Amino acid sequence: MQTSVHFPAEAKNLRWSLRQRVLNQLQADTSATDFESLALAVFRYQAAYNPIYRSFISHLSVRPDAVSALHQIPFLPISFFKSQAVRTGNIPAAHTFISSGTTGSLTSRHYLADPDLYEQVSRRIFEQVYGPLDRCHILALLPSYLERNNSSLVYMVQRFMERTGSRQSNFYLNDLDALTERLRYLTEHPDGRKVLLIGVTFGLLDWAESDRDLSFAGRHPNLVVMETGGMKGRRQELLREEVHEILLQRLGLKVIHSEYGMTELLSQAYSPGAGIFHNPATLRVLLRDINDPFHLYAPGAGGRRTGGINVVDLANLDSCAFIETQDLGQYAGPENKTPNHSVSGFRVVGRFDNSDVRGCNLMVV
Repeated sequence: MQTSVHFPAEAKNLRWSLRQRVLNQLQADTSATDFESLALAVFRYQAAYNPIYRSFISHLSVRPDAVSALHQIPFLPISFFKSQAVRTGNIPAAHTFISSGTTGSLTSRHYLADPDLYEQVSRRIFEQVYGPLDRCHILALLPSYLERNNSSLVYMVQRFMERTGSRQSNFYLNDLDALTERLRYLTEHPDGRKVLLIGVTFGLLDWAESDRDLSFAGRHPNLVVMETGGMKGRRQELLREEVHEILLQRLGLKVIHSEYGMTELLSQAYSPGAGIFHNPATLRVLLRDINDPFHLYAPGAGGRRTGGINVVDLANLDSCAFIETQDLGQYAGPENKTPNHSVSGFRVVGRFDNSDVRGCNLMVV
């Protein structure tokens, strides 16, 4: 595939304009119409200045000027991030995020050209759901991610911790005793701040199923326990509901939160419970037919019909905003619309057979 791109001054000006629109999209009064309009503008920009994506849609015989609706935009298979440098424009990468993968497997690479955009988007998405970061303590149980220095999840959480300004915020690799004692201290000495315990699923399960008495956690008035998915071959795959039930029983909580994200995405979706994720202002999930990747299901159509998850991530301005993932999902229905947006939520129910084991979503149907 052709990998060079001419990036004239007018393209740089267009990118800057789109960047401002992406940030403006995070305002509370944006609508589905606003999202579609911006998505189409980003599509035309990337069709012109992303050589990998441009070649892909050319092979599909898609003319960018004939695309006039969100459902007509082609979605790039996520596997391209393993074999190609998926980049729009010519801004040098400040960081390269690499997926976790498993031993011997190919890993995805996401070249981050604009760290400030990523940090602003991820922070605003989080704070719209959970409130200001400077009113939080963050405890992060991310052992497999901390063992690498190129994890997008660790990068995001580290920036979140810096925003908290809290000495109590910290990462934990394998020291589960230290994590337990820190959480116990925060439970016995509440200061009005929310405590976010975010962890990879196998790490949270290892901690919860240890011989430690963790029932005290349920007494903290503002504790949020959030799993990011991920068994990474360390444990048997479980349904998300089964994972949550174990954590609820062991920690004495009423609800477990979840995060949906991956190396190839710069926006995140959060579930405040029941496994239902809300689309943030910069992200939309569209479901495709399992047997026909070019047929999209209309939101709310067909009840709990399962489809492949396609993601529009407007924050992926410098890579590709239109990604065909290997996750399986369902629309959550009109009764589960995203706060401040007329968009239904979604569930993640598994992965396609024979797709790679990934760090951020390993729940099976």
